Amino acid sequence: MLPTSASNRTVVAITGASSGIGATFARALAPRHDLLLIARRKDRLDQLAAELSDAHGAACEVLAADLSQDGDLARVADRLRAEPRLELLVNNAGYGAHGLFWESALETQEEMHRLHVMATVRLCHAALANLVPRNRGAVINVASVAAFVRRAGGTSYGATKSWMAVFSEGLYLELRQAKSPVVVQALCPGFTYSEFHDTMGVERASLAPPAFWLSAEHVVADSLAALRTRKFLVVPGWRYRIVVALLTKLPVGLRLAIEARATGGKRKGAR
Repeated sequence: MLPTSASNRTVVAITGASSGIGATFARALAPRHDLLLIARRKDRLDQLAAELSDAHGAACEVLAADLSQDGDLARVADRLRAEPRLELLVNNAGYGAHGLFWESALETQEEMHRLHVMATVRLCHAALANLVPRNRGAVINVASVAAFVRRAGGTSYGATKSWMAVFSEGLYLELRQAKSPVVVQALCPGFTYSEFHDTMGVERASLAPPAFWLSAEHVVADSLAALRTRKFLVVPGWRYRIVVALLTKLPVGLRLAIEARATGGKRKGAR
């Protein structure tokens, strides 16, 4: 449990905090906030917590949890609901898989849906039940450009990230209707340098040219800048904003033809 901060810092909870975008959010927010760091790899979380405590004086609580498992998910949701200083939840935990849907392990597909969908449902419910009565705070749901641009070999990834974007939009509308100051953001990065694709075992060069790869720092900076202006949909990188703007306005048949050509029969994943 986090100690009461002498400086009255608020608390940010970050899932998938052990590396990549999650760890970058933690480093960006540690100078001003205490942190709940949530991921499966406790050793990595402990290292990050020590780093941020030493560098910024942030109080860091480590919650080692696999959010695709009901017991761990319930434990984290209860912790969010009970945190009196909660200010922001960053729902960042996620992973991708490559290969045709019917050829891949069903367990992998189901676990991805549990992590991207059910974990997002339960943690958003817990966080908003805490934040809305206090009239403060925000939730960032890390979706993906894949929410708008699909590809063969990433069926479950694209579907679950599309769901995250639509779910976040529904929350945005409900909060607006309730005249709540709580902010919800759908963050939709494209290809980002992190351990994400290393874990999948795919070569970055086979996915996109260097100009389409973003740093995690770029993604997080765009997200936090947009959060200050209460912007709902955030697509980092001007190239990706153009791609999303164009493809989402095309007739379905033409969009499918472009997606099929871009995929080129490759069985690889995309963030």
